[in-house]
Amino acid sequence: MPTTDELKQRIESALPGAQVQVQDLTGGGDHFRAEVVSDRFTGLSPIEQHKLVYGVFGDEVGAAIHALSIKTSTP
Repeated sequence: MPTTDELKQRIESALPGAQVQVQDLTGGGDHFRAEVVSDRFTGLSPIEQHKLVYGVFGDEVGAAIHALSIKTSTP
């Protein structure tokens, strides 16, 4: 099972300079909430922003990461 720190590091690696907070919503290591603030989101729709974050995890979302709630914004 992934940890909040692992998810945070992976998002930060994919979106350099992003401010990332990840919470384990259930304590079971499979339901997470990620809040991501990044310049990379400028000019993108919310759906495009979320796709960038989901893309970091690929097929893991729905498998090892059962649920991932995302909130994105620009600085």
